[in-house]
Amino acid sequence: MLKYALKRLATSLLTIFLVVTLTFFLMQMVPGGPFLGENVNPKITERLLQQYGYDQPVIIQYWRYIKAMFHGDLGTSLVVKSGYSVMDVIWGAFPTSGKLGFIALGVALILGIPLGVFAAMKHGTVFDRVFIFLSSLFVSIPSFIMTILLMLVFASWLKWLPVAYLENWKSYILPISGMAVYPMFHLGRLTRTTMLDVVSQDYIVTARAKGLATPSIMFKHALRNAIIPVVTSLGPTIAGIMTGSFVVEKVFAIDGMGKYFVNSISSRDYPLIMGTTIFYGILLILCNYVVDLLYGVIDPRIKM
Repeated sequence: MLKYALKRLATSLLTIFLVVTLTFFLMQMVPGGPFLGENVNPKITERLLQQYGYDQPVIIQYWRYIKAMFHGDLGTSLVVKSGYSVMDVIWGAFPTSGKLGFIALGVALILGIPLGVFAAMKHGTVFDRVFIFLSSLFVSIPSFIMTILLMLVFASWLKWLPVAYLENWKSYILPISGMAVYPMFHLGRLTRTTMLDVVSQDYIVTARAKGLATPSIMFKHALRNAIIPVVTSLGPTIAGIMTGSFVVEKVFAIDGMGKYFVNSISSRDYPLIMGTTIFYGILLILCNYVVDLLYGVIDPRIKM
């Protein structure tokens, strides 16, 4: 187990290094810049490029960025929050985004997995068919479309919920729902499929023959083996929630990471784009690392 954990840690660190490198050089290929414009004096632009080191060869800029990153310095925002360090922007905005993402993931897990188990228990019934229809429908709708639909129905037409900002507990409902609907039905459908594969195995048949109650069989015996593919999908699910939060935060005017990331792209704020991309890349890679280690906790029979 320890050998596997160290090996996965090494590959995770290598992946982080590749993310940083690819992001840096891709940013160099993007046309335009934060100091370019029709009404900008070329001399001022040249002076600013010299001040921030963008007049140096790309390889020198890359080396300086890598050295600064190892000291916890991701640069200074040029446009979106001019004068603020990128780390200050991230630490100021991430708590809001992290709270939304954590709650959305919790809602998806708490509702999605039991729905999948019940659908497998009611296989072939009306409940199962309705669940399959709804899961196919909602998994096909992108998060930004779902967010706009929720806003249109519950905020604009019914006027039950606020349309923007995070002011009270009601204002959390729409953004969290927009982020949680897709992963909830995705996890539910995956749970249903794996449960149907497990319930046909011999030890489940034996448990039924012993007279154990169906809920006990499904939740205590079958779910533990069926949950492993669900855990495997948690990495991409977390990635989907985090990236989907960018659009959700922009739509609801939430002062989180999504707002600054979208604005930094439109403003060509290179340090902030790099910083947020690297931050989320490291976060998601670490989430995948933890998910891999959870396999042995869930099922000790798995040999790493």
